[in-house]
Amino acid sequence: MKGPAVNELAPGQSVQSIFLVQAKDVRQKKTGEPYLSLVLMDRTGDIDAKMWDNVPGVMETFDRDDFIRVKGETQLYQNRMQLTVYSLQRVQDSEVKLADFLPASKRDPDEMLAELRAIIASMRNQHLQALLDAIFADQAVANAFKTAPAAKAIHHAWLGGLIEHVLSLCSMARYMVTHYPGLDEDLLLTGVILHDIGKVTELCYARSFGYTTEGGLLGHMQIALRLIGEKLPEGFPPKLRNLLEHMILSHHGQLEYGSPKLPVFPEALLLHHLDNLDSKMETMRASLERDKATPGDWTGYNAALERSILDKRKYLNGPAPKPQAVKAATPPKQATVMGEKMKALQGLFSEES
Repeated sequence: MKGPAVNELAPGQSVQSIFLVQAKDVRQKKTGEPYLSLVLMDRTGDIDAKMWDNVPGVMETFDRDDFIRVKGETQLYQNRMQLTVYSLQRVQDSEVKLADFLPASKRDPDEMLAELRAIIASMRNQHLQALLDAIFADQAVANAFKTAPAAKAIHHAWLGGLIEHVLSLCSMARYMVTHYPGLDEDLLLTGVILHDIGKVTELCYARSFGYTTEGGLLGHMQIALRLIGEKLPEGFPPKLRNLLEHMILSHHGQLEYGSPKLPVFPEALLLHHLDNLDSKMETMRASLERDKATPGDWTGYNAALERSILDKRKYLNGPAPKPQAVKAATPPKQATVMGEKMKALQGLFSEES
């Protein structure tokens, strides 16, 4: 049995369950002793975890992308759930079902791919339609596009997240061309469909989500340009290709956010803002969902959005319930001074600075 899922955990709960290791970092206390900083996940979400004691005996027994059975206790830190691990043991792949650990879209991937093909078929620009047909005629590309996440962690970070994100943008793009006259709908839609297509090989997602070597070397924008060059139909207008490639290179909107170029025509600017809007709204939704079990009206701090999020449903339903008392985890014996400070904070603690 796997045990409770991440989204079933509550503060002060004793936990015995199996998780997939999304991130592993061996750090040092002020005493010089090691402790483990982990991110553990299953298909319902992820949770930060710390193991403070008995670390030398287990830290070499598992790695990132391994399954581990943990015993521990949950607590709140900065209004976000955290798991203190008392013991852990690696679990063999044969003992688990991978589908229990990788988050996936609620929509059918083949249904989403069919919807995307219908959008492409509706285009009037034969050059752009032919390019998209050539790209998605490649079965390896089509299969990866309907399977890949849209990001490693920030937004739409689940299997099928990329195509779900793209279809959301297509819907918004079609509305926006009715609101702003003069936009080229087919060019905008092609930019929407291809802006993140490089992520099909930038990201790895057979186990936990991460970056491939190719992704680390090139990034998804350069991979997308390479793919366009490989699939470009004969006779494709060079100026149209320049516009499309500019949209891909500029869709992050600002140089400091990884765009080699700033958007310099309307469809490019709109692509950036639609992409930014959809990713931010999904990030906010995921933050609210992740912290819905925590007391109070606010989520924990979201680094991607650089703020905590107000849960308006809790806020409108009256005063937030008072947090339940959380049993303090036993601090390391060597960290006596730190232990006294943590007692003053009702046993809540995180990484030593």
